[in-house]
Amino acid sequence: MAREITNRMSQLLAKRNMTQKELALSAKITESAISHYIKGDRIPRGVNLIKIAKALGTTTDYLLGNNEDDQENDFEIVKTLIARNA
Repeated sequence: MAREITNRMSQLLAKRNMTQKELALSAKITESAISHYIKGDRIPRGVNLIKIAKALGTTTDYLLGNNEDDQENDFEIVKTLIARNA
């Protein structure tokens, strides 16, 4: 699981052209913690996992490897926004 989170966080950072520092600021988590998560030294749990997912525009399921395609999440977000504003 740790490797999955590490890989997916790294991929999403690259995809969004975001630095670890920017992720830390956006998620309101220390840069040190983000660095440990990216290296795989630690696994984000609970609230921090939720904060990271929101900052990266994805879901906790995707970060944990329960969802293979992040684009499914993009579709669900758009669908929810349209329904909310209708």
